Amino acid sequence: MKRSFLMVALLAGLGLAGCSAVTSGDGANDDKVQITYARGTDTTGATDILVEAFEKEHPEIDVVVREMPSDTGESHNQYVTMFSGKSPEVDVFDADIVWSAEFGQANYVLPLDRLIERDQVDMDAYFPATVEAGRYNGRQYAMPGYADAGLLYYRTDITDQVPETWDELEQLAQENMGKEGTKFGYLMQAAQYEGIVTNAIEYIYSYGGQVLDANGNVVINSPEAIEGLEKMIDITNSDFVPNNILNFMEIDTESSFNEGNAVYARNWPYLNDTANDPEISKVAGNVGIATLPAGSEGAASSLGGWMRMINRYSDEVEASWTFVKWMSGEEGQKISALEGGKAPTLEALYEDEEITDVSAVLASEDFYDSLQNAIPRPITPIYPEISDIMQIELSKALAGEITAEEAVERMETKMKAALESVTN
Repeated sequence: MKRSFLMVALLAGLGLAGCSAVTSGDGANDDKVQITYARGTDTTGATDILVEAFEKEHPEIDVVVREMPSDTGESHNQYVTMFSGKSPEVDVFDADIVWSAEFGQANYVLPLDRLIERDQVDMDAYFPATVEAGRYNGRQYAMPGYADAGLLYYRTDITDQVPETWDELEQLAQENMGKEGTKFGYLMQAAQYEGIVTNAIEYIYSYGGQVLDANGNVVINSPEAIEGLEKMIDITNSDFVPNNILNFMEIDTESSFNEGNAVYARNWPYLNDTANDPEISKVAGNVGIATLPAGSEGAASSLGGWMRMINRYSDEVEASWTFVKWMSGEEGQKISALEGGKAPTLEALYEDEEITDVSAVLASEDFYDSLQNAIPRPITPIYPEISDIMQIELSKALAGEITAEEAVERMETKMKAALESVTN
């Protein structure tokens, strides 16, 4: 069904620019609007199918796809350059979940609250963390796109025991290490990069700790956060993980698990695909999926994934919103799941058998539960600085250079200073 465009007066009231029609070379108006959608490299072809389906339903809008670098950091820097110069060259773009506060505070992206309210979009239909990740300072700057969440993988040919707690993981990893030629009981990500932050959040929050509270205050120096970090230190320094675990990133976990070296492993949903590919994995057909173990306050999975945002300086806001709303709705997310294997952020889509047939991950109740328990990384306009602080101090703690108490104290001091430098 075609969507009517807002009247100029209404757009002005919202602080939005009106839509302009695409004209042919001789100046004739062909009653079409063109928008540019920027996203990273897509090797699945799902984007083309998505755009084709949208344009069929909305023939008044043409979508031009602009491919951004596959490196997230490079894409981020290009967007910052673009938007700081108030360029309208991109209308809609895919955003990493940690960008919302930064881009919102910098006035790079359009707040969507009035549009959401006007069109009665049910934000409660999405997993809570995917909505929270796009919200900053009381405003919604992004619509949920697709999600990732940390999962526990295990060898079903070795054990059918899934550890419910971190304590049980330690016990089972130790007991089963060595069976079926395994060298390790557990694999994780502990190198000094973003992965150490996502892993740490899962420990800290499972024991009731936090990094920042809902108001952006630094609250990491708490008994709960210390307890979670101490558990992470214990596991990292156990004899059932590799001696070089402090160098492990996702790719190292993936390759080692697929080589048959470990009983249990923490990684993202993508590992299920490679682990069950007999051409590249020695454990294909013997892989189980579960939620991550719980601490004293339950299980927690770090949220990954991407969101959809609208450039504040877009000349085609109404058409851009129509596209974002459609991509984030059931039809758009279903195409992304079926054609691109992307995990939906709409809870109801996990009842769709077409989607759950795509992969064992999407059919897994444990993955659904992981999304329900998902924790966004700290929502702050200076997330890169917060992440760097955490990486440095977490690495020192895991290496035994400082205690968990010292690590959270140092993180607290540095985070507060970093946040104060922004507000002053």
